[in-house]
Amino acid sequence: MTAAAATGGYPTVRSVGALLPADLLARVVAGTDLPGLSPDNYHLAGEPVRQAASRAFEYSRGVYARFRDELARRPGGDAGTGLTRERWLQPLLGALYYGRVPATPGGHLNVDGRDYPISHLWADVPVHLLGWGVDLDARTGRVAGAARAPQSMVQELLNRSPDHLWAVLSNGRTLRLLRDSSALVGQSYVEFDLETIFDGDLFSDFVLLFLLCHQSRLERLPGSDGQPGGVADRWLERWRTNAIDTGTRALTALRGQVTAALEVLGTGFLAHPANAELRDRLAADELRLADYNRALLRVVYRLLFWFVAEDRGALLDPAADPVAVDRYRRYFSADRLRRTARRRLGTRHVDGWARVRLVLDGLGREGGRPELGLPGLGGLFESGPLDVVDGAALTNETVSTVVRLLSTITTRGSVVLRTVDFRHLGADELGSIYESLLELHPRYDVSARTYTLAAAAGNERKSSGSYYTPSSLIDCLLDTALDPLLDDAMKAADGPAAEAGLLAMTVCDPAMGSGAFLVAAARRIAPVGRGPRR
Repeated sequence: MTAAAATGGYPTVRSVGALLPADLLARVVAGTDLPGLSPDNYHLAGEPVRQAASRAFEYSRGVYARFRDELARRPGGDAGTGLTRERWLQPLLGALYYGRVPATPGGHLNVDGRDYPISHLWADVPVHLLGWGVDLDARTGRVAGAARAPQSMVQELLNRSPDHLWAVLSNGRTLRLLRDSSALVGQSYVEFDLETIFDGDLFSDFVLLFLLCHQSRLERLPGSDGQPGGVADRWLERWRTNAIDTGTRALTALRGQVTAALEVLGTGFLAHPANAELRDRLAADELRLADYNRALLRVVYRLLFWFVAEDRGALLDPAADPVAVDRYRRYFSADRLRRTARRRLGTRHVDGWARVRLVLDGLGREGGRPELGLPGLGGLFESGPLDVVDGAALTNETVSTVVRLLSTITTRGSVVLRTVDFRHLGADELGSIYESLLELHPRYDVSARTYTLAAAAGNERKSSGSYYTPSSLIDCLLDTALDPLLDDAMKAADGPAAEAGLLAMTVCDPAMGSGAFLVAAARRIAPVGRGPRR
């Protein structure tokens, strides 16, 4: 999957829109290195959390069985909203310690003069409960607010409201945990397939539901009263922040592994028997070692951008033939490549590199590769004079090693191998890695056919003036250069006219590297008009 990534080991759980990474969910289940997982944190008075989850599961199974019997007797065409709420979702939420969730006063929440027909409200958390026959992602005439799909309506509420950060949405078949989406994505939620969990008796998946959606995860923590929006004042928010901080700390390890991947890649090309022409060109100085190093950098960064784009659901053409998309996911996807690299060492064959080149070349050419659902992105993927390794052979063993180095890390003080969270890897992280690589000098041992990188004076970073702008300086620049323009645009008009003014604004970064400034500017423009910035 791309836009909606299934959580490893839990087939009924999906994380969409970079809300909570799969790695974090695995840590929640493991219960070893996250705060807030003790029985007291779950208000269990010493009862083990899994024992409480088992008790809740047994109770919910009985409720679900009785509900499905009643559901089968309902008239045809009935969405079953009242039945689903009263006979299934309210008892399920009760098993998760919410008690009976009260209806929203007046049946709606109002934000900036716009009504959102939210059915229930628990503290400051909107809880929108619908019928078994209601599609969460489609407009329907069966429910209030039919002009928008329930998912879109609840997400818009969170994005616009300064008083609501998290929400729960369910039709009884699935339950979604949503959060205000500050990133440039349309949807941001974790989804649990309730129907499959209870039809299939999947207790392990229910444990994750219990751990993540329990009432204690969304309540305000002591000392957080009076904080609008509830930022960082509940366990879910603290876990999310922990995941982001952990990912940032992991960058040091990733930088080292990108360096190692470059050395393996460079050696792999030079050592392959079929690449005699490449070796001869280097020996005759027809190809400068610095240009060879730049070519390797392009290959590695193409791989990284491919991984990020796919994991964020931004790679495939939305209008692509479903057959082509299925073909890509089964045989050519970055997800398949990384899973294979983690399981196998690779062979001396060269078909793996051929598949990778098929994808990378398709992204770089006009029209893309419609047979794989790939659009033509151009930019970094376009062919040019730096592509000196075009046509060179590479073994599956080398490809697997490079991919494994780029996609797995071990953090300091741990021997556990963890997958890199590419869905949350931003332009600033990539730019920081690129800057560190420019400090290294390439070396080639002709007799051993090995390629290495070493720090040295007079590196390319200094000679080219390639210094990465840290996020703190970007924020300072946006505060002084962009914010006054945004304020003027909002004062000049209201509603749709103000939004049109924001959309017409042009932001130019003439010295753009990884695009960190432009991404930060877009993220600052997007929330304007949706209430106070978080």
